[in-house]
Amino acid sequence: MIKYLLQKEILQIRRNAFLPRLIIAFPIMVMCVLPWVMNMEVRNIVVDVVDNDRSTLSQQLVHRIESSNYFVFHGQPASYQEALNDIEHSKADVALVIPSHYSRDLTLGKTPQVLIAANAVNGTKGAMGTSYLSQIVTAHAFPQLASIQAQVNTLNLYNKHQNYKLYMIPALLAIVMMLMCGFLPALNIVGEKETGTIEQINVTPVSKWAFILAKLIPYWVIALFIVTVCLLLAWAVYGITSQGNLLLIYLMAMLLALFFSSFGLIISNYSDTMQQAIFVMWFFVVILMLLSGLFTPTRSMPSWAYLTTYANPMHYFIDAVRTVFIKGGTLHDIAHQVAALAALTGIMALWAVKSYKKNH
Repeated sequence: MIKYLLQKEILQIRRNAFLPRLIIAFPIMVMCVLPWVMNMEVRNIVVDVVDNDRSTLSQQLVHRIESSNYFVFHGQPASYQEALNDIEHSKADVALVIPSHYSRDLTLGKTPQVLIAANAVNGTKGAMGTSYLSQIVTAHAFPQLASIQAQVNTLNLYNKHQNYKLYMIPALLAIVMMLMCGFLPALNIVGEKETGTIEQINVTPVSKWAFILAKLIPYWVIALFIVTVCLLLAWAVYGITSQGNLLLIYLMAMLLALFFSSFGLIISNYSDTMQQAIFVMWFFVVILMLLSGLFTPTRSMPSWAYLTTYANPMHYFIDAVRTVFIKGGTLHDIAHQVAALAALTGIMALWAVKSYKKNH
C-alpha cells in the first residue's frame, strides 16, 4: 500500500511545474549568495575626524585612520557639531575629535582625552567602529602598549584563518533544510483538503501510519539531495570541506528533516487553508531560527530565553554540525545533540500520526 501512496506523492511533485525547480534552485542560490553577504565582520565604517590640534602628531593619527582597511575616511569637519550633523544625516558612522593640546599632552606624558561619537542606530557597527578607533588611538598615543600586544601570539585551534564562510555554511544548511522540509509538507495535506482529494484517501483502508509515512519519505529524499548539493557547493565554490565524518552530518540532517516534515504535516493537519498553514509555519520558523544560536551565541541570551534552546531542534543541529564540520568532532562529541534531536523528532513524528483525522 505504501508503494502506491509513494507513487502518488512523487507524481504530485513531478506534475507541479514550480516545485522541482524550487528544490534544485533554492539550495544553489542560498549557498552561492548568502555566504558572501552574511558576514558579521564590520568593515567600511564611514568616519569623520575633527582635528582641533593641527599638529604633526595629530595628523599622524588622522593618516593612520585614513589608511585603515576598516574605515572609509569621510573628511575633516571644522567642528564637532558638523561631524555630529554628518552622523545624524547618516553621512558618517563614527566621529573622532582630537583635543586642542593633544600633541603637548603626549609630549608631557599626560593622557589626552579623545572623544569618539558613534551612530547608535546600527548598534553593532557603532560599537565595532568605536572599538577599532580606540585601538588605533591607543596604539598611536602609547606605542609601548602596541609593542607589548605585538608580542602576544594567538593560536586558533579551529578555523585558523577565521574564515567566516566556514562558520556560516553549516548554519545555512540548517536554514535550507528547515524551509524546504518544513514549508512543503505544511502545504501538502491542506492542499489536498482544498482540492478535495483528501476525502478519497479517507474512505480507503489506508492506515494513518502508512499515510503519514508516505508523506514523509519524499521529503527525506529531498533532504538527502539538499545536503549533498550544499556540501558539493561548499567544496566547489569555497574550497570548504568537513573536518569530520560526513555520515554524521547526514545523520543530523535526516533527523532535522524528519522533525520539520513531521512538524509541517502537523500544521497541515490542523489548518484549513494554505494561507493559514503558511502563516503558522512562518511564525514558528522565525522563532526557532532566532533562538537557535544561528547568528548570536545562545549564552548571550537572557536566562529565560536560553531555556527555550532545550526544545529547539535548530540549536542542536547547528551545534552538532559545526562541531563536526569545523572541529572534526566524532559521534561521541555530539551524542548529546543527537539524542536530544532524536527525542524531539520522535515526539513530532508521533504527533503527526495522531493529529491526522481519518474518517472510516
